[in-house]
Amino acid sequence: MRRDIFQAIADPTRRAILTLIAAQAMTPNAIAEHFDSTRQAVSKHLKILAECDLLQQEQRGREIYYKLEIDKMKEIDKWLEQFRKIWETRFDQLDDLLDKLKNNRP
Repeated sequence: MRRDIFQAIADPTRRAILTLIAAQAMTPNAIAEHFDSTRQAVSKHLKILAECDLLQQEQRGREIYYKLEIDKMKEIDKWLEQFRKIWETRFDQLDDLLDKLKNNRP
């Protein structure tokens, strides 16, 4: 079953997991050590993120390591770009207005 990627990243714990493993691949136990929840709860979050293809599993001996799937994150960034441009335009307009008001001061 494929999950909605935006529902997956809406959860703050899952966003924290993504941030945590962005720097390096980690085992579920190493990830769980950073949270005040059970190992099972962290495993559920990992499963959801993996179902969205945001994580990639890598078997190293008996351990499973999770690492960030950069290409999937790029898809999210591409979608967000349209909103980033809208806000940048609005902030530029606000800057122009503030400059205009500042220059018209007595």
